[in-house]
Amino acid sequence: MTKKINVLVTGVGGPTPRSFVRSIADSKCDNYNFIGVDANRLAIGLYDTASYSKTYLVPKANDERYWEKIAKIIDRHQIEFAVVLPEAEVVAWSERQDREGLPCKAFISPFKPTAALVDKKSLHDLLKDKSYIPSYCTFLNQTDRKKITVEYPFWVRGTVGSSGLGSLKINNEQELDEWMKINPRIEEFIASEFLPGRNLACKVLYKNGKIFRSACAERLEYVMAKVAPSGITGNTSFGRMINDKGLVDIADDAINSIFSQFKAKANGIFTVDFKENAQGIPMITEINVRFVAFASSLAKAGANLPLDYLEANLNPDNFSLEYQHYEFPRGTIFLRDVDETPLVMNEKDLLAMDDSHA
Repeated sequence: MTKKINVLVTGVGGPTPRSFVRSIADSKCDNYNFIGVDANRLAIGLYDTASYSKTYLVPKANDERYWEKIAKIIDRHQIEFAVVLPEAEVVAWSERQDREGLPCKAFISPFKPTAALVDKKSLHDLLKDKSYIPSYCTFLNQTDRKKITVEYPFWVRGTVGSSGLGSLKINNEQELDEWMKINPRIEEFIASEFLPGRNLACKVLYKNGKIFRSACAERLEYVMAKVAPSGITGNTSFGRMINDKGLVDIADDAINSIFSQFKAKANGIFTVDFKENAQGIPMITEINVRFVAFASSLAKAGANLPLDYLEANLNPDNFSLEYQHYEFPRGTIFLRDVDETPLVMNEKDLLAMDDSHA
């Protein structure tokens, strides 16, 4: 029997790590054994014995005790690879990698471009001359309104963070004042041209600066959308798989442009988010340096990027880095909810109202 490779997974309380591990389990690949960690003792993944052979409560990544605890876990379980998924931890591992090296292998880019991608202001500034970046400006909470150069209506959100943090369509100055008061913990906002079109995502995998896998989807509805004023929670409940190679070309150009400015090479997974403008032209709104929660939905549809992510690093002799763009049968959709396994089906099979039984 082949010995399994021990893989550390961080942030196992979130939906994205669960989606990652589910993708590997669904693939029937039996090469990997997962050890999970999280900083929240209530994280559900810490108690998921079906997915993880062992789990640990660890300090937050900005705690001075974090690396000591992680190193002990890596030594105890002979961890060969770490899947680092919360963005705060991706940044911490990236910085540690550049500064003094990592306690085990991880698929992460250099620190400076990674930090720039996480900060939406830096991302926009680095790509401001590109046609696929909408007009924007940044401003501090409770700032002078005259400093806001984007015309109403515009889309506003925090410059750092995900899950739709601080996001809302702002129609006038009064709405902006009220929104900033409601969100006092957000120090800086970014206002950008309001884009009314489709919400698209392009997932791309890179190794040593070269793209080797990609897949695209459209976000249509969100888990618990009613609790967010914007209707966007960052966790998709209904989406379409799409075959748009044009999105990949834009994503690749953006990532190459950013990394070239730092004289660095991209490594790992990036999720490039787009929103279409009034003319239907896709514009980049952010680039995540991690997988997102519907990764297992893509995997069910045939685009198992988590497995590609592991195999490219841990089984390189039997894995091709030749570029592959995953395509899907027309009409492929996915449905997700908080406590349910995602469902992939064809949109034509969605139920319609049967008036004969009304």
